[in-house]
Amino acid sequence: MTLIKSISGIRGTIGGHVSDGLNPVSTAQFTAAYAAFIRKHSGKARPLIVVGRDARISGIMVNRIVTGTLLGMGCDVIDIGLATTPTTEMAVTGKEADGGIILTASHNPKQWNALKLLNGRGEFLSDADGKEILRLAEHEDFDFAEVDEMGTLLSEESYLDDHIQAVLALPAVDVEAIRRANFRVAFDSVNSVGGIALPALFKALGVDHVTALNAEPTGHFAHNPEPLPEHLVDICSAIGTSQVDVGFVVDPDVDRLAIIDERGTFFGEEYTLVAVADYLLSLNGGGNTVSNLSSTRALRDVTERHGGSYTAAAVGEVNVVTKMKETGALIGGEGNGGVIYPELHYGRDALVGIALFLSLLAKSGKKVSELRATYPDYYMSKQRVDLPQGVDTEALLSRLAREYQDKGTINLIDGVKIDLPTQWVHVRRSNTEPIIRIYTEAPSSEEAQALADEFKATLLSYLD
Repeated sequence: MTLIKSISGIRGTIGGHVSDGLNPVSTAQFTAAYAAFIRKHSGKARPLIVVGRDARISGIMVNRIVTGTLLGMGCDVIDIGLATTPTTEMAVTGKEADGGIILTASHNPKQWNALKLLNGRGEFLSDADGKEILRLAEHEDFDFAEVDEMGTLLSEESYLDDHIQAVLALPAVDVEAIRRANFRVAFDSVNSVGGIALPALFKALGVDHVTALNAEPTGHFAHNPEPLPEHLVDICSAIGTSQVDVGFVVDPDVDRLAIIDERGTFFGEEYTLVAVADYLLSLNGGGNTVSNLSSTRALRDVTERHGGSYTAAAVGEVNVVTKMKETGALIGGEGNGGVIYPELHYGRDALVGIALFLSLLAKSGKKVSELRATYPDYYMSKQRVDLPQGVDTEALLSRLAREYQDKGTINLIDGVKIDLPTQWVHVRRSNTEPIIRIYTEAPSSEEAQALADEFKATLLSYLD
């Protein structure tokens, strides 16, 4: 069993010995540390915390432990039940809460769950804040409330309607254009909360022709929940044999968005952000953008075409958000289908991504495949190397940087990024799994694959 503690929260597999995995003991310990942190930094004796969860099988169990621990720490709790990650983020600010906890392991398989921690702005914690919580948890440096000072569990309520109304109120979301277009859409929500959120969004946008796949939020994922082409055979096949204009695929907590064109062809998760950025930049007359080091060069190209400036950040939503604030970015996100639109909130949000993409599609008059053809063509390969226990990852990456220092421009802010004239490779340890990720990009899929194979073989040789 696996338990991963990081500045963004605690993530692990369910079950096993008390010293392993995400179990009631580790969950309560980490929740108590977070509550102590929020109490200290809010200056409130009874801080208010929002809790939301995806539809994972373990969600109810983890929810009861988290909410009970928060009450025992003297926090008041608003439990919004089944909710997307962006909905929970927006509920923190909407309810004027002091923090929030999202119970989701995002794209990980059903045996995983996690606690994602938010500050009072509904954003993920900074590196310093995350490290403070890790210290509190490790040293059990917290006190539980006396019986008369315990928190209160406030009435459970959904925040989804508020979230959707905020999306519809955005000037860039053209609801009338979407209604007039009379789109036929399909979606796959992999048996989680997208099955609740997406139909409600489509209804609000006036999209009446909706085909749903894996929409029942049972937590029994019909396929691997990461929205990659090899996992989306069913929806691609369904679209390819029907008259559907566009397909949308979300991960279990609905912060990542993949798009399928009218032929049943993958639009490219890297191009979700590119398309939305192109639309917003055209409306705004330019602007700055940010994505992480593992994201496509196409965003840089599109940004510069509109006269704006592109900046790369270290991988991780908090790093992208920090860089977006520093540069005053109009739009940003991650190449895994994560769209961050500050006009709504500083968090990856598939709902606003869908609304903006449908607005672009309606106003362009193009088919999805025609729209994709207007963007620069790059191809990526995403591979991984599983790490044996005890491997010194820093030594591994340092060796890689030394050996390739004369072959390209080296960036060491997050692992090793090597920029070549027409290609790049980014090698880094995952924040959420015991693996090294190898991302490459090139003008052809064959070149990207060959580059990834080269670096994977090099890393494996280091482990021999």
